[in-house]
Amino acid sequence: MKYIIFSLLYFNLLFGDSGIKPTDFSIVIHKPFKQSLQSVTQDYDGDISAVGFLKTYKPKNTSHFTYNNPFDFLASKSNLYGAKIALIKIDKNGNIIFDKVMQLKKFNKAVSIIKTPQNGYFIGGYTLNGSEIILKLDSNGRTIFTKIFGTANQDKMERLIHLRDGGVLAIGTSTTSREAKDNLFESGLGLNDVMVTRFSQDGQQLWNKRFGTELDDIAIDGVEAYDGSIILVSTTKTYKTAYLTLMRISQNGDKLWSLDYQKNEEIIPKKILALRNNSFLLSSVQKDELGVEQIRLINFDLQKNIIIDKVINTTYSSGLNDLVEFSNGNVMGVGYVKDTYDADGLVIVLNSELSLINQEHYGANNYDLFNALCVLKNSQAIAVGLFTQPKLQTSDMWIVKLNQDGTIAQKALQSIEFYKRLKMLFKDEIAQGLLEIKKDLSINLLSKDLYFKVGSYHLTKVQEKFLNRFSKKLIPFLAKNRKIIKSFEINGHTSTEWGKDKFTNRYLKNAKLSINRAYCVLRYIFKTQNIKNQKVLSKFLRSSGFSYSKIVKTNNQENKIKSRRVSFKIILGEEK
Repeated sequence: MKYIIFSLLYFNLLFGDSGIKPTDFSIVIHKPFKQSLQSVTQDYDGDISAVGFLKTYKPKNTSHFTYNNPFDFLASKSNLYGAKIALIKIDKNGNIIFDKVMQLKKFNKAVSIIKTPQNGYFIGGYTLNGSEIILKLDSNGRTIFTKIFGTANQDKMERLIHLRDGGVLAIGTSTTSREAKDNLFESGLGLNDVMVTRFSQDGQQLWNKRFGTELDDIAIDGVEAYDGSIILVSTTKTYKTAYLTLMRISQNGDKLWSLDYQKNEEIIPKKILALRNNSFLLSSVQKDELGVEQIRLINFDLQKNIIIDKVINTTYSSGLNDLVEFSNGNVMGVGYVKDTYDADGLVIVLNSELSLINQEHYGANNYDLFNALCVLKNSQAIAVGLFTQPKLQTSDMWIVKLNQDGTIAQKALQSIEFYKRLKMLFKDEIAQGLLEIKKDLSINLLSKDLYFKVGSYHLTKVQEKFLNRFSKKLIPFLAKNRKIIKSFEINGHTSTEWGKDKFTNRYLKNAKLSINRAYCVLRYIFKTQNIKNQKVLSKFLRSSGFSYSKIVKTNNQENKIKSRRVSFKIILGEEK
């Protein structure tokens, strides 16, 4: 296994004009053969967890082990062709915290990951032999319980959604099994039917119901409404077309209403989102007269009234696999944009009226897409999907952090990397003995011409000339990395003397002097900047006075000249 965060040269060759740069928060996780991430969430501690599937080639067993019965032999082969569950956890800087692979008998695909109140997970998926699976894990990825359920026929989970009571709802598709005792309206009438199963937070199955017609009904997604009822989204296929079906059921699974939307048009639903105004937004795909897939967004309320029905026209076939809403009412969607031989991950941002604000494409000259999206606590978002290596047919797991406008967020610099860049920036000043930079990102002045005279806080011409040189390098650097800077501090210091005053007055007068020294330097640097840099600095520029609490010592004695100074410190924080 290896984690790939691409180098500058490789990124340029790989992505061309796709918009991805080496400093972007775009992580490709490579393992042999084929894999993809399907769902993502944020942990309570700020880390990011994603779930997907991993398909690897398992060579035939060439050992000469002798089995005493055929059942042991079959058990040894049970996972030969099954996929594995992949659980990936990264921190806010993109470092892999853990990468857990879980192997279950004849497992096929994981579709959803949900947080539990204990900072663990519910994971939903399905098997090769037609069963649905729910796993409950603790925060370290250890299995608490596994529930395998479904009918005697072929079942497939499409989505696992979280309910306000702490339980989960499994939404899937089941091949109809008709028995004499079946309730007609719960079992469906033919072909595939929508199957919904509700579980409590401790894994108890509360009910299981099926809904359908005599046609082929395929479940897509669902969401819990503000009143506890559930909106289900499915597609009903006829021999000519496939149309959209919306359904509302109660907390107990009783049908409240259904709506076959525009039965004469082929609409393929992708994802439903509950909005803050208690209405719902459905992402779907519809082909135009040229056969190009166009994004269709439908906004409706709890009483099935259509509020907005809008098509986002694109040149190439496009679709949105997931949607999220930000606190300002804007909506972000991720999915794909593709032509005959290439597909990229698609990100679009819409306002509350569903008008397009921005659109971005990310990927290489191969097949790449986003499957899922999650809003982070800091109002950014994380998208996951699959990335295909150039000239290869194998796919890798892909994680991308996004800003609210759809652009890729920057990777947070580690302190040591920031330190190296800062030293390189001031290499001439360091060589000339004007300043030193420490690993805690503090900057200390060394030249005697840069210290203050006794009792003075006004800047000399020499100090002003140095500050001009210093700020012309430092401020643009800080502005460029402003998203990861918590504060830039200017600290004033003094020596211990102040005539023959008593301790209290001596300390307080030096405290005021140190504050004045810091303020004068802050004022000079700020006033010499253009308006753009001033606005950036206003977010994190700070000044303070330390009186003589941090005097400079030489040979264990106070160096009064060097103590009359200002110092600087950069403090990094979480990306804003």
